[in-house]
Amino acid sequence: MATKLAILDDYQRVALEMADWSGLPGDVEITVFDDNLADLDAVAERLAPFEILAAMRERTPFPRALFEKLPKLKLLVTTGMRNGAMDMRAAAEHGVTVCGTSGSTESTVEMIWALIQAVVRRIPQEDKATRAGKWQTSVGWTLAGRTLGLVGLGKLGARTAAIANFFNMRVIAWSENLTAERAVECGAELVSKAELFRQSDIVSVHLILSKRSRGLIGADDLALMKPESYLVNTARGPIVDEAALLEVLRDGRIAGAALDVYDQEPLPLDHPLLTLENTIISPHMAYVTEENLTQFHRETVEDIAAWLNGQPIRVLEA
Repeated sequence: MATKLAILDDYQRVALEMADWSGLPGDVEITVFDDNLADLDAVAERLAPFEILAAMRERTPFPRALFEKLPKLKLLVTTGMRNGAMDMRAAAEHGVTVCGTSGSTESTVEMIWALIQAVVRRIPQEDKATRAGKWQTSVGWTLAGRTLGLVGLGKLGARTAAIANFFNMRVIAWSENLTAERAVECGAELVSKAELFRQSDIVSVHLILSKRSRGLIGADDLALMKPESYLVNTARGPIVDEAALLEVLRDGRIAGAALDVYDQEPLPLDHPLLTLENTIISPHMAYVTEENLTQFHRETVEDIAAWLNGQPIRVLEA
């Protein structure tokens, strides 16, 4: 009898092209889904026949309630070595092996700077205006001399700081455990959380979503930002209080926001963020590059093959 494998949320329909899936044993039957289901019962009904699932990052959440509805599931492979949308303890309790893949942060760093440049130079707005027959409708910024505030100075934050220094920007940073020494090593200056929001021309978020970071940036923080300043978030949507962000954007209390992540993904078509002229909205695509997807899918195939051979690799623990 064939082993059933489902590849989930292949939005671009490229998963089968990005790796040699023929390397799996011949009795593996592959089904690819290119859409995302939000309803847990609908997800469970779709995935019930499969012993192996290959998930792309956090596109489909795997809470305990879903594991309870998938008794056939034995192997779950997620791209990346961390997936905040998976209940790892529940997976272990239901006898599901979870494996991950490596991945590069370079694509996210590049996306951060694409969004920063786009928002301060108003590139989407000028593109739209030019297509409508208008010419030079706004005045952008030179980054040199501006202040970039980094909420988080880990691997991504440090790379972002290095590029900011190349642009001759002043870099300030804050996180709960950041030391002055670490900040200096990264070409930044440690400041308080309040001072970061008060002084920054651009605030960029670089934290992992956790119980501690969820809602960490709230109305009081956003109220400290200068009216001409911008917020950039490529980390995770729930780190920023979405309702508070919507309020300051609607009221013009900050100049705008460039966002790649949201509380609900995919973003609903009626979401209020989509109606605001001072936002740049991208569909959680910081990691979506040819190089990254190739690495993800190639190592997913390796994980599945190793598990089928009884020697699982890159196993993630609860």
